[in-house]
Amino acid sequence: MNKATGDWWKSAVIYELAPISFQDSNGDGKGDLPGLISRIEYLTWLGVDAVWLTPIYKSPFRDFGYDISDFRTIDSTFGSLEDMDRLIAKLHELGIKLILDLVPNHTSRDHDWFVKSSASRDNPKADWYVWAEPAETGAPPNNWLSRFGGSAWEWCDARGQYYYHSFLVEQPDLNWRNPDLRAAIADVMRFWLDRGIDGFRVDASAVLIKDHLLRDNPPAPKGQDKPPPQRFTPVFTDDRPETMRCIEFIREVIDGYDSRLLCGEVQGKTDRIGHFYGTERPRLHLPLNFALLDCPWDVLALQAAIDAYLNALPEGAWPVWVIGGHDKQRIASSIGQAPLRTLAMLLMTLKGTPFFFMGDEIGRERVHIPDDRIDDPFEKLVKGYGLCRDPERAPMRWDDSPAGGFTTGEPWLPLETDGARNVDQQRGDERSILHLFRSLIALRRAHPALQRGEYHPVRARNDVLAFKRSLDQSELLIVLNIAAEPRKFEGDCRGNVLLSTHLDWSTPAAQPISVLLRANEGLIIELDRP
Repeated sequence: MNKATGDWWKSAVIYELAPISFQDSNGDGKGDLPGLISRIEYLTWLGVDAVWLTPIYKSPFRDFGYDISDFRTIDSTFGSLEDMDRLIAKLHELGIKLILDLVPNHTSRDHDWFVKSSASRDNPKADWYVWAEPAETGAPPNNWLSRFGGSAWEWCDARGQYYYHSFLVEQPDLNWRNPDLRAAIADVMRFWLDRGIDGFRVDASAVLIKDHLLRDNPPAPKGQDKPPPQRFTPVFTDDRPETMRCIEFIREVIDGYDSRLLCGEVQGKTDRIGHFYGTERPRLHLPLNFALLDCPWDVLALQAAIDAYLNALPEGAWPVWVIGGHDKQRIASSIGQAPLRTLAMLLMTLKGTPFFFMGDEIGRERVHIPDDRIDDPFEKLVKGYGLCRDPERAPMRWDDSPAGGFTTGEPWLPLETDGARNVDQQRGDERSILHLFRSLIALRRAHPALQRGEYHPVRARNDVLAFKRSLDQSELLIVLNIAAEPRKFEGDCRGNVLLSTHLDWSTPAAQPISVLLRANEGLIIELDRP
């Protein structure tokens, strides 16, 4: 196995899509696997190397499919195992990898494991979930809170105990201290790996183990100003040291197969992200990093965020950059359409693996969801804090028809009313942001320096973020004007412009010692070597 094959993710561009919102094939208003298969041409045209799917397993869908009732069955909403096999085969035929969500922290309350575990204290699965005795008053064991509000403990009459749920009351947490449970999760992973998937994105990887003493979490600083679930600092529920052993166990399963990726949802500040890679024992290949998404759109803030992240990585760790996701607010809604083009160039030229979410490539913004159409439990249970994720999860808009080309029925969530930003319109406009994403992906593939080259920062001045990427005899300069008005970059720009975010450089053009950048313009310049 050569290195290029074994760590394919280092040169890959990874596209997250939610099948329920990508393409419907049967008119029920919900996307499915046959619909996804029908849109593979779009994925190949765009040029992505891998797709990550949000959960497609059997589920009552109380939480976007992250409440799983059978890890080995495709929910009938999406199709069948045969459809899944067809999808894997078709993607692989076209050179596209497939990553599935792995949800090892919890199941649905409807899962057969929990049905058996909750039946009594002496059945074979009695210890597969987190159970605890009540306090002396009969109250929950401690002050731990669910992310969806209220106590994280729920009473079970059959056992005379409480079970713990980090998320919805219908999502009981699994007990990762139980070796039989760990073995069962490993079997689930092998079931899908044996079917040919190329890796997993681990959901909620930082909360797999909770404090065995059940100690109360301390009050959070200024907790009274935060949403109710954040009013205590989750010292004893989140990012426990023992969690790293769980991730190492998952990595051991992955490493039993050639060339498979393990990425994961992590938490904590930048200086904490490094330990999710592992040093003595490997953990995640790619702990997902949202620094670009969470950073203010300011050149000094961006420069600092990039530097802090890269400095926090262990030696030999591969960076990763994410600008969108099913749990994150649309970046276009916060920074605007013109800066999004500059951000796209930044994403595709930094050292590391880029991730983006379906719709980012057409400049998708948050879709207005009427109160009577809200699906997200965050908005239903923790109201008034702007936590709703439905605006990001609205179905993909392929054309300007009322249902956006997504379905012949009623979409499960509403779409934009104007239909202005859609794939068909932008495919026909060679200067659209969709064509910019496509051009950036193609340029990245054509230039190894953008895939695996070294990163060399240049001091940010005058609202211009700049850096170089070099590999062997190739050196590229990336200059990005973060301002909404022209800015001059003072530096050696002698070489050929390979791409502008404005997509209006018809031929390579020689550049002088400095360059005048238009508002929100970024350039990739192949420098002349002496």
